[in-house]
Amino acid sequence: MKNYQIGLYEKSMPNEMSLREKLDTAKKAGFDYLEISIDETDEKLARLDSSISEFKEMLNDIIQTDFPIRSMCLSGHRKYPLGTSDSEKEKRSLDIMLKAVKLAYVLGIRTIQLAGYDVYYEESSQDTKDRFLTNLRKAVDMASEYGVILGFETMETPFMDTVHKAMYYVNKIDSPYLQVYPDCGNLTNASKIYKTSVKDDILSGKGHIVALHLKETLPGKYREIPFGTGHVDFDEIIKTSTDIGVRRFVTELWKTDDNWYDSIVFARKMMSEKIEKYL
Repeated sequence: MKNYQIGLYEKSMPNEMSLREKLDTAKKAGFDYLEISIDETDEKLARLDSSISEFKEMLNDIIQTDFPIRSMCLSGHRKYPLGTSDSEKEKRSLDIMLKAVKLAYVLGIRTIQLAGYDVYYEESSQDTKDRFLTNLRKAVDMASEYGVILGFETMETPFMDTVHKAMYYVNKIDSPYLQVYPDCGNLTNASKIYKTSVKDDILSGKGHIVALHLKETLPGKYREIPFGTGHVDFDEIIKTSTDIGVRRFVTELWKTDDNWYDSIVFARKMMSEKIEKYL
Protein backbone atom coordinates (compact mmCIF):
# COMPACT_ATOMS: atom_id res chain seq x y z
CA MET A 1 0.00 0.00 0.00
CA LYS A 2 1.35 3.42 -0.97
CA ASN A 3 2.16 5.45 2.14
CA TYR A 4 3.19 8.81 0.70
CA GLN A 5 1.77 11.46 -1.62
CA ILE A 6 3.49 13.27 -4.46
CA GLY A 7 2.15 16.52 -5.88
CA LEU A 8 2.85 18.54 -9.00
CA TYR A 9 3.78 22.21 -9.13
CA GLU A 10 1.32 24.14 -11.26
CA LYS A 11 3.97 26.01 -13.28
CA SER A 12 5.15 22.76 -14.83
CA MET A 13 2.20 23.11 -17.20
CA PRO A 14 1.32 25.81 -19.77
CA ASN A 15 -0.01 28.94 -18.10
CA GLU A 16 -2.85 29.23 -20.60
CA MET A 17 -4.38 25.94 -19.44
CA SER A 18 -7.46 26.22 -17.25
CA LEU A 19 -7.39 25.00 -13.66
CA ARG A 20 -9.54 22.02 -14.61
CA GLU A 21 -7.17 21.10 -17.43
CA LYS A 22 -4.23 21.28 -15.02
CA LEU A 23 -6.02 19.06 -12.51
CA ASP A 24 -6.89 16.54 -15.23
CA THR A 25 -3.32 16.56 -16.55
CA ALA A 26 -1.70 16.08 -13.13
CA LYS A 27 -4.07 13.20 -12.42
CA LYS A 28 -3.35 11.59 -15.79
CA ALA A 29 0.41 11.87 -15.14
CA GLY A 30 0.04 9.86 -11.92
CA PHE A 31 0.28 12.56 -9.26
CA ASP A 32 -1.78 12.67 -6.08
CA TYR A 33 -2.51 16.39 -5.90
CA LEU A 34 -1.76 19.80 -7.39
CA GLU A 35 0.24 22.59 -5.79
CA ILE A 36 -1.09 25.94 -6.97
CA SER A 37 1.00 29.07 -7.32
CA ILE A 38 0.18 32.48 -5.91
CA ASP A 39 3.17 34.39 -7.20
CA GLU A 40 3.87 38.11 -7.52
CA THR A 41 2.11 38.52 -10.88
CA ASP A 42 -1.21 40.36 -10.95
CA GLU A 43 -2.77 37.33 -12.63
CA LYS A 44 -1.97 34.93 -9.80
CA LEU A 45 -2.58 37.46 -7.00
CA ALA A 46 -6.05 38.05 -8.48
CA ARG A 47 -6.99 34.54 -7.40
CA LEU A 48 -7.05 35.85 -3.84
CA ASP A 49 -9.81 38.30 -4.76
CA SER A 50 -12.00 35.77 -6.54
CA SER A 51 -15.76 36.17 -6.31
CA ILE A 52 -18.01 33.61 -4.63
CA SER A 53 -18.93 32.21 -8.05
CA GLU A 54 -15.24 31.89 -8.98
CA PHE A 55 -14.52 30.06 -5.72
CA LYS A 56 -17.43 27.73 -6.49
CA GLU A 57 -16.01 27.12 -9.96
CA MET A 58 -12.63 26.16 -8.47
CA LEU A 59 -14.32 23.78 -6.05
CA ASN A 60 -16.39 22.34 -8.87
CA ASP A 61 -13.22 21.73 -10.89
CA ILE A 62 -11.80 19.78 -7.95
CA ILE A 63 -15.00 17.77 -7.54
CA GLN A 64 -15.50 17.06 -11.24
CA THR A 65 -11.91 15.92 -11.79
CA ASP A 66 -11.86 14.06 -8.46
CA PHE A 67 -8.39 15.49 -7.92
CA PRO A 68 -7.39 17.76 -5.01
CA ILE A 69 -5.33 20.89 -4.53
CA ARG A 70 -3.45 20.25 -1.30
CA SER A 71 -0.69 22.87 -1.17
CA MET A 72 -0.05 26.45 -2.22
CA CYS A 73 3.27 28.02 -3.16
CA LEU A 74 2.85 31.58 -1.91
CA SER A 75 5.69 33.50 -3.54
CA GLY A 76 3.70 36.73 -3.87
CA HIS A 77 5.51 37.95 -0.77
CA ARG A 78 8.60 38.46 -2.90
CA LYS A 79 7.00 41.65 -4.23
CA TYR A 80 5.13 42.43 -1.01
CA PRO A 81 7.38 41.06 1.74
CA LEU A 82 6.52 40.81 5.42
CA GLY A 83 9.68 42.70 6.38
CA THR A 84 9.35 45.63 4.00
CA SER A 85 9.99 49.19 5.17
CA ASP A 86 7.24 50.45 2.84
CA SER A 87 4.07 50.77 4.94
CA GLU A 88 1.75 50.27 1.96
CA LYS A 89 3.57 47.14 0.85
CA GLU A 90 3.56 45.90 4.44
CA LYS A 91 -0.21 46.32 4.58
CA ARG A 92 -0.51 44.51 1.24
CA SER A 93 1.69 41.66 2.48
CA LEU A 94 -0.64 40.98 5.40
CA ASP A 95 -3.70 41.30 3.17
CA ILE A 96 -2.18 38.72 0.82
CA MET A 97 -1.48 36.44 3.76
CA LEU A 98 -5.02 36.57 5.13
CA LYS A 99 -6.60 36.05 1.72
CA ALA A 100 -4.24 33.15 0.98
CA VAL A 101 -5.21 31.47 4.25
CA LYS A 102 -8.90 31.95 3.47
CA LEU A 103 -8.45 30.55 -0.06
CA ALA A 104 -6.64 27.54 1.39
CA TYR A 105 -9.47 27.03 3.88
CA VAL A 106 -12.11 27.13 1.15
CA LEU A 107 -10.28 24.81 -1.27
CA GLY A 108 -9.11 22.28 1.33
CA ILE A 109 -5.44 23.18 0.97
CA ARG A 110 -3.47 21.78 3.90
CA THR A 111 -0.18 23.65 3.57
CA ILE A 112 0.94 27.07 2.40
CA GLN A 113 4.59 27.23 1.44
CA LEU A 114 5.77 30.57 2.77
CA ALA A 115 8.69 32.28 1.03
CA GLY A 116 11.65 32.65 3.39
CA TYR A 117 12.40 36.29 2.64
CA ASP A 118 12.39 39.25 4.99
CA VAL A 119 12.66 41.40 1.85
CA TYR A 120 13.64 40.68 -1.73
CA TYR A 121 13.79 43.84 -3.83
CA GLU A 122 15.20 46.02 -1.03
CA GLU A 123 18.21 45.69 1.21
CA SER A 124 17.93 43.41 4.21
CA SER A 125 18.69 44.99 7.59
CA GLN A 126 17.98 44.46 11.26
CA ASP A 127 14.86 46.59 10.82
CA THR A 128 13.52 44.40 8.00
CA LYS A 129 14.27 41.28 10.06
CA ASP A 130 12.46 42.73 13.07
CA ARG A 131 9.41 43.65 10.97
CA PHE A 132 9.47 40.21 9.38
CA LEU A 133 9.26 38.58 12.81
CA THR A 134 6.49 40.92 13.95
CA ASN A 135 4.41 40.29 10.85
CA LEU A 136 5.21 36.59 10.86
CA ARG A 137 3.50 36.36 14.26
CA LYS A 138 0.41 37.96 12.70
CA ALA A 139 0.57 35.54 9.75
CA VAL A 140 0.74 32.52 12.05
CA ASP A 141 -2.23 33.82 14.05
CA MET A 142 -4.20 33.99 10.79
CA ALA A 143 -3.20 30.45 9.83
CA SER A 144 -3.99 29.03 13.26
CA GLU A 145 -7.48 30.53 13.19
CA TYR A 146 -8.25 28.68 9.95
CA GLY A 147 -6.29 25.50 10.72
CA VAL A 148 -3.86 25.92 7.82
CA ILE A 149 -0.17 25.07 8.25
CA LEU A 150 2.50 27.48 7.01
CA GLY A 151 5.79 25.91 5.94
CA PHE A 152 8.90 27.97 5.25
CA GLU A 153 10.47 27.45 1.85
CA THR A 154 14.25 27.53 1.98
CA MET A 155 15.20 30.15 -0.60
CA GLU A 156 18.15 31.26 -2.74
CA THR A 157 19.14 34.22 -0.55
CA PRO A 158 21.22 34.14 2.65
CA PHE A 159 18.29 35.17 4.85
CA MET A 160 16.77 31.68 4.81
CA ASP A 161 18.56 29.25 2.50
CA THR A 162 18.83 26.39 5.01
CA VAL A 163 16.50 24.43 7.26
CA HIS A 164 18.66 25.49 10.21
CA LYS A 165 17.89 29.17 9.51
CA ALA A 166 14.19 28.45 9.06
CA MET A 167 14.14 26.63 12.39
CA TYR A 168 15.30 29.79 14.16
CA TYR A 169 11.93 31.38 13.32
CA VAL A 170 9.96 28.17 13.89
CA ASN A 171 11.38 27.96 17.39
CA LYS A 172 10.91 31.67 17.97
CA ILE A 173 7.20 31.57 17.07
CA ASP A 174 6.69 28.13 18.66
CA SER A 175 3.38 27.27 17.00
CA PRO A 176 2.16 24.03 15.39
CA TYR A 177 0.99 26.20 12.49
CA LEU A 178 4.51 27.29 11.49
CA GLN A 179 6.81 24.59 10.16
CA VAL A 180 9.36 24.03 7.37
CA TYR A 181 8.72 23.04 3.75
CA PRO A 182 12.26 22.89 2.30
CA ASP A 183 13.37 23.09 -1.31
CA CYS A 184 15.99 20.37 -1.70
CA GLY A 185 17.55 22.06 -4.75
CA ASN A 186 18.11 25.28 -2.82
CA LEU A 187 19.46 23.30 0.14
CA THR A 188 21.96 21.63 -2.16
CA ASN A 189 23.20 24.95 -3.50
CA ALA A 190 23.46 26.36 0.03
CA SER A 191 25.50 23.33 1.11
CA LYS A 192 28.03 24.05 -1.65
CA ILE A 193 28.31 27.68 -0.54
CA TYR A 194 28.70 26.92 3.18
CA LYS A 195 30.55 23.59 2.78
CA THR A 196 27.94 21.87 4.93
CA SER A 197 25.91 18.66 4.79
CA VAL A 198 22.42 18.67 3.28
CA LYS A 199 21.60 15.59 5.35
CA ASP A 200 22.57 17.28 8.62
CA ASP A 201 20.63 20.39 7.64
CA ILE A 202 17.47 18.37 6.98
CA LEU A 203 17.92 16.56 10.29
CA SER A 204 18.02 19.93 12.07
CA GLY A 205 14.33 20.24 11.17
CA LYS A 206 13.29 16.83 12.47
CA GLY A 207 9.69 16.90 13.63
CA HIS A 208 8.97 20.14 11.78
CA ILE A 209 9.21 19.28 8.06
CA VAL A 210 5.69 19.09 6.62
CA ALA A 211 6.64 18.41 2.99
CA LEU A 212 9.58 18.60 0.62
CA HIS A 213 10.02 20.31 -2.73
CA LEU A 214 11.91 17.98 -5.06
CA LYS A 215 13.75 20.26 -7.46
CA GLU A 216 16.90 19.97 -9.53
CA THR A 217 19.59 22.67 -9.40
CA LEU A 218 23.17 23.40 -10.42
CA PRO A 219 25.72 25.60 -8.61
CA GLY A 220 24.41 29.16 -8.84
CA LYS A 221 21.33 28.06 -10.83
CA TYR A 222 18.07 27.61 -8.96
CA ARG A 223 15.37 26.85 -11.51
CA GLU A 224 14.52 25.29 -14.86
CA ILE A 225 17.17 22.56 -14.55
CA PRO A 226 15.74 19.29 -15.99
CA PHE A 227 15.53 16.38 -13.58
CA GLY A 228 18.54 14.13 -13.82
CA THR A 229 20.86 16.84 -15.21
CA GLY A 230 21.73 18.67 -11.99
CA HIS A 231 23.74 18.00 -8.85
CA VAL A 232 21.01 17.23 -6.29
CA ASP A 233 21.52 13.93 -4.44
CA PHE A 234 17.86 12.95 -4.37
CA ASP A 235 18.59 9.53 -2.88
CA GLU A 236 20.30 10.92 0.21
CA ILE A 237 17.73 13.70 0.61
CA ILE A 238 14.70 11.45 0.21
CA LYS A 239 16.12 8.74 2.48
CA THR A 240 16.94 11.30 5.17
CA SER A 241 13.50 12.88 4.87
CA THR A 242 11.54 9.64 4.94
CA ASP A 243 13.60 8.42 7.91
CA ILE A 244 12.30 11.36 9.94
CA GLY A 245 8.70 10.92 8.83
CA VAL A 246 8.26 13.11 5.75
CA ARG A 247 5.52 11.64 3.55
CA ARG A 248 4.52 14.53 1.29
CA PHE A 249 6.57 15.61 -1.71
CA VAL A 250 6.07 17.98 -4.65
CA THR A 251 8.06 17.88 -7.88
CA GLU A 252 8.90 21.48 -8.71
CA LEU A 253 9.67 22.12 -12.35
CA TRP A 254 8.72 24.66 -15.00
CA LYS A 255 7.24 24.39 -18.46
CA THR A 256 10.18 25.39 -20.67
CA ASP A 257 9.40 23.67 -23.98
CA ASP A 258 6.78 21.68 -25.88
CA ASN A 259 7.87 18.44 -24.20
CA TRP A 260 6.51 19.60 -20.84
CA TYR A 261 4.14 16.64 -20.42
CA ASP A 262 6.92 14.11 -20.93
CA SER A 263 8.98 16.09 -18.40
CA ILE A 264 6.36 15.87 -15.66
CA VAL A 265 5.80 12.16 -16.26
CA PHE A 266 9.56 11.57 -16.10
CA ALA A 267 9.83 13.59 -12.89
CA ARG A 268 6.98 11.70 -11.25
CA LYS A 269 8.37 8.30 -12.18
CA MET A 270 11.93 9.19 -11.16
CA MET A 271 10.92 10.64 -7.79
CA SER A 272 8.30 7.98 -7.02
CA GLU A 273 10.83 5.22 -7.58
CA LYS A 274 13.27 6.89 -5.21
CA ILE A 275 10.66 7.51 -2.53
CA GLU A 276 9.39 3.93 -2.70
CA LYS A 277 12.95 2.63 -2.41
CA TYR A 278 13.17 4.07 1.11
CA LEU A 279 9.65 3.39 2.40
